[in-house]
Amino acid sequence: MRSSLYSLLLTLCLSTAAFAQKTLLLRPARVFDGEAMHESWSVRVKNDRIDAVGPAASLAPAATDSVINLPGATLLPGLIEGHSHLLLHPYNETPWDDQVLREARSMRVARATVHTQKTLRAGFTTVRDLGTEGADYDDVGLKQAIDKGVIPGPRMIVATRALIATGSYAPKGFSPDIDVPQGAEEADGHDRLIQAVRRQIGKGADVIKVYADYRWGLMGEAKPTFTLDELKTIVEVAKSSGRGVVAHAGSVEGMRRAILAGCETLEHGDAGTPEIFALMKQHGTALCPTVAAGDAIAQYRGWKRGTPEPTRLKEKRETVKQALAAGVTICAGGDVGVFPHGDNARELELMVDYGMTPVAVLRSATSVNADVFHLADRGRIRAGLLADMVVVTGDPTRQISDIRRVVLVIKGGAVVK
Repeated sequence: MRSSLYSLLLTLCLSTAAFAQKTLLLRPARVFDGEAMHESWSVRVKNDRIDAVGPAASLAPAATDSVINLPGATLLPGLIEGHSHLLLHPYNETPWDDQVLREARSMRVARATVHTQKTLRAGFTTVRDLGTEGADYDDVGLKQAIDKGVIPGPRMIVATRALIATGSYAPKGFSPDIDVPQGAEEADGHDRLIQAVRRQIGKGADVIKVYADYRWGLMGEAKPTFTLDELKTIVEVAKSSGRGVVAHAGSVEGMRRAILAGCETLEHGDAGTPEIFALMKQHGTALCPTVAAGDAIAQYRGWKRGTPEPTRLKEKRETVKQALAAGVTICAGGDVGVFPHGDNARELELMVDYGMTPVAVLRSATSVNADVFHLADRGRIRAGLLADMVVVTGDPTRQISDIRRVVLVIKGGAVVK
């Protein structure tokens, strides 16, 4: 299968111009449409859109079709990464503080161009990038470079600088006489917050990210940052432009305020409680638990898999369990950048390990993320939607690790792997 597939892909790469005129018929063993699995289905692509989907017998090859037979393989919608930082690289390579303070932004952008390619080749055709972490608006330029075909990469939803309350974020640990560049934009109070939200939108933000809590002081525990009224102001201004607000929130009170203010997703949710998750369910707030980031950081600090888990990971398992029990909508997003780009599947594998079924995880990474992020043109295999797809060997609804066995990636109807 591999040799014939490689030969076919080489032919496809050499005849890209022909794709603009022809249709492409994909014939895998099965199709996961973003919600359910269908055996012996085929998918026809025309230009950058899905043209037809259904049982293979109903989609016989047409004279204009280029046909790819994919025995034993599963076709899925292009995966959607819900929490990424393309301008960061793993903390065991370079600590976060040093990336923000010591690495030239030109170097960070150069690294990011590699990260975009690795992400796309892993089957993630869309990413929600939630903050440049000191790199200002460089995610906007990265998105434009991808859209114009300058570099390969996924479609990007960008948050630009993100918003923090004065004195709450990082880097920290310097003399109080020194004003240290921060990893996000400081703004407080009604007028300054309105200006900051509008400024970020004007510079290209597709979504506004706010830190609803953080570790105040030099080594303090996570506490709420913005008041409820401040968060409501941020949400009101963002929504008036048609944009949602994403909240970094891990403490009980920080989560409560973000929910009541109207934030659409909460990132992390480490200290959530059954009451908080019930409130999320009531308000339709989704959770992006980012379990892979905590797993990676624990390993950087010396923990080894197969040994007893640190208390923090045990607590995370319990909060994810509580969120699932409450019926909270779960997004898939690993906080990639804390760990290597291209290893995005790590989050999906851990979501199964933390109690979700493989089918539920695949829904989170496709149709659920598409719905929560207001991406009506992707996340499902359906006629009329963008032809963003990934094909893997095996069946990830039975064995989630099969999602790593990528043999074909298509973005906008074009074969990119």
